[in-house]
Amino acid sequence: RPAVEAGESLGFLPGDLQAKINPYLRPLLDALHEMMDYEQIRRQMEEDVIEVVPLAYMRGRTLNEAFIILDEAQNTTVSQMKMFLTRMGTGSKIVVAGDETQIDLAPHARSGLSDALRRLKNIPGFAAVRLGKSDIVRHPLVMEIVRAYEEGTASRRPPRGES
Repeated sequence: RPAVEAGESLGFLPGDLQAKINPYLRPLLDALHEMMDYEQIRRQMEEDVIEVVPLAYMRGRTLNEAFIILDEAQNTTVSQMKMFLTRMGTGSKIVVAGDETQIDLAPHARSGLSDALRRLKNIPGFAAVRLGKSDIVRHPLVMEIVRAYEEGTASRRPPRGES
C-alpha cells in the first residue's frame, strides 16, 4: 500500500524499516486475523509465505507464482500504479483494492487507481469489480454515514484521475 496519510501527517517515525511500516500494516493484519490467528500470521511472515512490502520498495522486482495485493490503491500516483502493475511475473495474479471516494493525494495529483481503471478496461485478462453501499460489511451505521456524505457531494466533479 502507498504510504499516504489521511489528512494530517505523522511526520518522521523513529526506528528501522519494520517500525516505520507497522502503522500501515495494521489494516492488513486485522483482515488476516479474521482468517487465522496472529501466531500463524507471524510464522508465515517469518517464512516469507506472506510478505508485506511498502510500494516504494517494489521497483525492480518481478514476482513469479505470487498472489499480489495492492491495498489503498486510490492513493497511488499514475507512475506508482504503472510500476506496481508491471511487477507481475509468470503465474502471478494481482488484486488492486481502493476506494475512489477516499483519495488522500494532493489536489493536483491524479489517482493511479482511477487512471488504471480507465486505461486498462479493454485489456484481456483485466477485470474491475465495483462495490457499492449494499456491499458494506462493517457496522450497519456505516452505510448511513456513506449515504449522508454522498448526498452532500452528489453534484461533485468526478474523482481525480477522471476527466
